[in-house]
Amino acid sequence: MGADDKPALYRELGIQLAALIADEADIVANTANMAALIYHRLPELNWAGVYFAREGELVLGPFQGQPACVRIAWGKGVCGTAAARGATVIVPDVDAFPGHIACDAASRSELVVPLLSGGRVVAVFDLDSPRPARFDDEDRAGIELLAAILVRNHPDWR
Repeated sequence: MGADDKPALYRELGIQLAALIADEADIVANTANMAALIYHRLPELNWAGVYFAREGELVLGPFQGQPACVRIAWGKGVCGTAAARGATVIVPDVDAFPGHIACDAASRSELVVPLLSGGRVVAVFDLDSPRPARFDDEDRAGIELLAAILVRNHPDWR
């Protein structure tokens, strides 16, 4: 996939995600389909999944990839940092990220997008890659688009 193909790929994924979740209100089912769609359509991923915001921490939700950390403290690691900031975090080299939580030693880069509803973080979507510097601003924009589609579809998050 060349850099010129990313916007079109994410638009296509947005259409597919919207169709997958259109008639389903269950957030577990919808995040499971979102994780599977992204994991199988984006190249060079070794993990894709969601962590739900629960009582001041992040709790593992549906994912694709190796078993993962079950709970992450708010503000800790890449996922907790994105949740605390309420903003996307791109990490080109996870070894250089202070406090990185290594659930899979094969991961070299990471992208975490918070799912926001009503100004609050309700979850984060996490992507890991075995390739350093795998994620860029087009990936950020694309995953943020998919996150917005998911949040709009979930009645409790509107």
